[in-house]
Amino acid sequence: MTADFMIKPFVAFAGPLDQFEIVPIFPFGAEGLDLAFTNSSLWMMISVIVACLFMFYATRSPQLVPGRMQAAGEMLYQFVSDMLRGVTGNDGMKFFPYIFTLFLFILMCNMLGLWPTIPGLPHALHTFTPTSHIIVTLALALLTISIVIITGFAQNGLGFLKLFAPSGVPLPMLFLIVPIEIVSFLSRPLSLAIRLFANMFAGHLILKLFAGFVVSLAGVGGIITGLAIFPLLGNVAIFLLEILVAFLQAYIFAILSCMYLADALHPDH
Repeated sequence: MTADFMIKPFVAFAGPLDQFEIVPIFPFGAEGLDLAFTNSSLWMMISVIVACLFMFYATRSPQLVPGRMQAAGEMLYQFVSDMLRGVTGNDGMKFFPYIFTLFLFILMCNMLGLWPTIPGLPHALHTFTPTSHIIVTLALALLTISIVIITGFAQNGLGFLKLFAPSGVPLPMLFLIVPIEIVSFLSRPLSLAIRLFANMFAGHLILKLFAGFVVSLAGVGGIITGLAIFPLLGNVAIFLLEILVAFLQAYIFAILSCMYLADALHPDH
């Protein structure tokens, strides 16, 4: 697996793992810290810009009978709103801006990472999926868990600790239940981060491998060249599946964040 912090110069790569290389675009460092603006930074910025432009054009001139862009924006808004309200209740709607932003950011990172790279560009400008790196997904997960902890204590005080000692459990069982609940809570950011990272990493890796099979078979010549159609069709099928996975992983990350926020709002349930 390619290291998340690996930085390499502008070099063209063709291997299946090279799409995960973090490459500096504007190198910068201070006192031993590497603060370069990288391809990962670039595509996170592009994802934010595309999400903002999408919502701007979806809401700039609302009509009673919505057009396609407005309808898409309203559907997305309603989808996240219903998800959050259904999990946390009306109390959780104050977190709608965060959950909506989180969902849209992850969705855009996942979707834009599936775009084909424009031929001839240097490696640093190739299409990149930030969510295929665990350092990005872990940062998002830790942000969510931090909000959960702060909200839990701010809303309930020490009553937030009831989350680790469910009501109605016999006292002797608490010696077993409490450690299990604590470990379960501490594992939440890891499960959030690894699930998103692993799905995006594996999907992109398989796409690149199948594309390599197509190129290899096509370059052999003769009757064997015709066999390239099979990995090509497989790649198309996997690409369509990856579009679905890109949406599902954004949804799963968002709804699990809603569930954790529900625990912070109602720890005794």
